[in-house]
Amino acid sequence: MSNVPVEATNMLPILKKKLAFLSGGKDRRSGLILTIPLSSDQTSMEELSATLDYLLSIPSQKCKARGFTVIVDGRKSQWNIVKTVVLMLQNVIPAEVSLVCVVKPDEFWDKKVTHFCFWKEKDRLGFEVILVSANKLTRYIEPCQLTDDFGGSLDYDHNDWLNKRLVFEKFTRESTSLLDELSIINDSDKSSAESKEKSADCGLLPSFDPETVLQTGHELLSELQQRRFNDSEGGGGQGGPAWCPMEEELLAQPQVMKLLDSLREQYTRYQEICRQRNKRTQLDEIHAKVMQVVTWLQGPGSELLKTQKAIGDSMRAAQALQQKHEEIESQHSEWFAVYVELNQQISALLGGGEEEEVAELKALQQQLSEVCYQQAAQLEGRQNVLQAAQGFHSTTQELSQQLDGLLGMLCADVAPADGASIQQNLKLLEEKLQAVEAGLASLRQKGALLMEQMCTQPPWPLDEAEESPAGGQQDGSQQVHTVMEEMQLRKQRCEDMVDVRRLKMLQMVQLFKCEEDALQAVEWLGELLDALLKTHVRLGDDSQETRTMTDKHRKFVDVAQSTYDYGRQLLQATVVLCQSLRCTTRSSGDTLPRLNRVWKQFSVSSEERQQRLELALSFHAAAERVLQQECVDPESLDEVDSCGKTLLDRLTLPVVFPDGTEQFFGSPGDTAAAAEAVRERLLLVEERRLQLQEVELHDEDEEEMLNGQEARLDVIGEELSEKEEQDEEEGEEAGQQHEDLERATQDC
Repeated sequence: MSNVPVEATNMLPILKKKLAFLSGGKDRRSGLILTIPLSSDQTSMEELSATLDYLLSIPSQKCKARGFTVIVDGRKSQWNIVKTVVLMLQNVIPAEVSLVCVVKPDEFWDKKVTHFCFWKEKDRLGFEVILVSANKLTRYIEPCQLTDDFGGSLDYDHNDWLNKRLVFEKFTRESTSLLDELSIINDSDKSSAESKEKSADCGLLPSFDPETVLQTGHELLSELQQRRFNDSEGGGGQGGPAWCPMEEELLAQPQVMKLLDSLREQYTRYQEICRQRNKRTQLDEIHAKVMQVVTWLQGPGSELLKTQKAIGDSMRAAQALQQKHEEIESQHSEWFAVYVELNQQISALLGGGEEEEVAELKALQQQLSEVCYQQAAQLEGRQNVLQAAQGFHSTTQELSQQLDGLLGMLCADVAPADGASIQQNLKLLEEKLQAVEAGLASLRQKGALLMEQMCTQPPWPLDEAEESPAGGQQDGSQQVHTVMEEMQLRKQRCEDMVDVRRLKMLQMVQLFKCEEDALQAVEWLGELLDALLKTHVRLGDDSQETRTMTDKHRKFVDVAQSTYDYGRQLLQATVVLCQSLRCTTRSSGDTLPRLNRVWKQFSVSSEERQQRLELALSFHAAAERVLQQECVDPESLDEVDSCGKTLLDRLTLPVVFPDGTEQFFGSPGDTAAAAEAVRERLLLVEERRLQLQEVELHDEDEEEMLNGQEARLDVIGEELSEKEEQDEEEGEEAGQQHEDLERATQDC
């Protein structure tokens, strides 16, 4: 083991400056690489010398024998400082240095180098010095052995290395001191081992916690092994395996392992000695504590529980009992905690004790367990009873509030504004009744559970002096039955009242429904009246269309009549319901007059419409007759004309309602359109009249002409008669001549 005269803790500020470091790299001769990164403000050679002394004290002699390669990084420093550092190496580590590589700036020192040639001073210095640029440093050292400052790939964290050194040195210091103390304690115990008495050294305690020191050592060893494994996996290259400043060659890992082995051995002996010393003491303490627990549980603890039998008569009383029980449980919990601790101690001692000690411990454990389990069962049984009692009283309180709310709703007057609010109230009433039924069922369930818990509560050990708790259980059961019967009677009374209220509310719903439907009938009848006055204006273009419109009008009137009858029936029903409910309704004072008023207006309007259709039908029928007949009596034409004019005059008249108000059918345009059809038919009739007049005039002219012609014909007839007579005479003469000629011819 290397003796380290100076620890990192004592010179931590200097080491943090990173004046020099062992990066973990090796040169091609397997020598360690020592790096001295110079900077422009580097002035203290004493701190650098102290850093080098500390670093060179870490490697083993075998490692030092291979020599160091020193890299002096002068790229940020001046030549005189570099020269001073190189010369200082001659005094600090002349024997260990084999090569010094001075890294120069790229464009500096070229002229000054001639003033001092290190290669000429090799014999005097004892080592070789070369000047090299950073990019040519790989000619002497493999890139994998160089840090990234020189273009290499070797990872080095100076702070991490310094922290590990601090941990290593702290562990070495504490473990060495702890080993000495444990050795003294263990050796002093040998003289008192045979007497089986407590020695004066049993009170000695090591200065450091062995567990903490061992944990620190194991963590440090794990870190060292992990770093070495990682380096062997990922490092190496052509120059061989990568080197770590905490690996085996620096005596870190083997020293930690050796210290851990020695420390575990001494600590195991120390633990065994302490266990043997404390064994008898633990037995005595355990026996005393067991008897203390048993005495309290069988005495004051049992007395506290035996006095608690009531279940309370309300939720508040049950909560007070629960609070009292929790106080008792809290007192028992302290002793149960002692029981758990004692049971664990006894179980731990049963495995390694002697036969006599094991028998004693088992007897104590059995006695303690029996008493504790019995007391715990009593506590649990009482807790179950109290919880069931709280649930029972809570349900009783909720059910009582529900019954009070239902009774209050039943006692209040029902004066809703409309049927929807009555429906809502009825639904709310049903929901409250269902809630009461569910609450009563829950109360029965909670009561049965409470009585079951009281009956199944664990009995106390047989003691003639003690009074049996059967009387307390009987009183509790009787109390539960009394409460449930009282709630049942209250619920039954509310149900009877609900039936009466339900019937009344249903009648009110029906009453409002009838009133709403009656108002709807009034609205419908008003809409029919409005449709009659605004849209039923046309009278038809001919008799057929007028008859069709008349039929539709009768059906329209029938619909209105049905609506009116329906409204009357509804209002009669409201009267009956009001008499049954002994209340007044607005329908008798408002809806019925409105219904009658609208019906009278509709009746007047429909009658006027019917008369106009009948008059139009008569007009069209008469007009069609006179237009279709060839011979028409002028009186018929006058009748059609009079009927049309009467119809036109009626179209201009308004409908006069019983209250004196007036209303026209349709708009002026609709009335004009209906009148236009009548006027067109009147125009046709007038044309027919003109045609007839023309025919009469023509007949008179023809008669006069015929008369003249007849006179002329008579003259001509006379003339023709005279001429015929002449022609006959001439013919007779010609015939006579012809006969004479024939006779003459015959004679010839």
